[in-house]
Amino acid sequence: MDRWTGKKAKKHGGIVVLNRLGSVFKWILIVLGAIAFFMIILALTSAPFWVWYDMGVKKAGIHRPPDFIVVMGGGGMPSESGLMRCWYAARVANHYTKSIVIIALPGDVNDSMSSVNQMKRELVLRGVSPGRIIFENSGTNTRAEAINVYKIIENIPKSSIVHHQSSIVHHQSSIVHHQSSIVHHKSSILIVTSPEHLLRAVRVFQKVGFLKVDGVPAFEKAIEADLNFSSRNLGARKWVPDVGRNITIRYQFWMHMEYEFLILREYFALAYYKLQGWI
Repeated sequence: MDRWTGKKAKKHGGIVVLNRLGSVFKWILIVLGAIAFFMIILALTSAPFWVWYDMGVKKAGIHRPPDFIVVMGGGGMPSESGLMRCWYAARVANHYTKSIVIIALPGDVNDSMSSVNQMKRELVLRGVSPGRIIFENSGTNTRAEAINVYKIIENIPKSSIVHHQSSIVHHQSSIVHHQSSIVHHKSSILIVTSPEHLLRAVRVFQKVGFLKVDGVPAFEKAIEADLNFSSRNLGARKWVPDVGRNITIRYQFWMHMEYEFLILREYFALAYYKLQGWI
């Protein structure tokens, strides 16, 4: 009788645990469903774009000629983020011709096909002299890249001045000398990176000791053409809804969903960096 009662109690306890787990799982699904529903509704508005845009412009601006232009690596090369950052960096470098360009992307500089070398080739293709380009190729996050860039600049002697045109240098193996004297921690830095990353990048560089940090967000540009069309004119089936004139459904909704995930990821990164004391 006691054995039977014990088995029954264990079975009842197991059922209680399963019911509790089921209840927790149900609430998790409800919360996730509510978040997904909210994100879908929000994607039908312009709010995600403006939050993403604000992250890009909050620390944007060139307030002084930069001593160093730091191109933050995104994906590999070629990639959307890498190509856009190179495009913006080349424009700035061709305007401020006395600045040194630092490519901050982990990779093997001895491998001619590595992404860091591909980024360099892209900059050269767009008119930047090879002698102005050096690498920070060991940092694997924004904090490490900022520290390494600081060390690179710190190791540039103020007394040694060599023209960009006659000096082609890779960091850790030799030293690039700027055309003018530089006080290391007072060097002006211009960061080129994606819009959602710029706020964190500027704060991280300031935290490691740079006093003059500006930023350029690598915004994508919308096509200028009118993309409206009529499905009926293209021989569409009559029973299928015509969305040819609904730009929101065709493009904006999906872009806004992408912005939402970029924003969420960056907010988590900002919170983590804040907890670590890196910003």
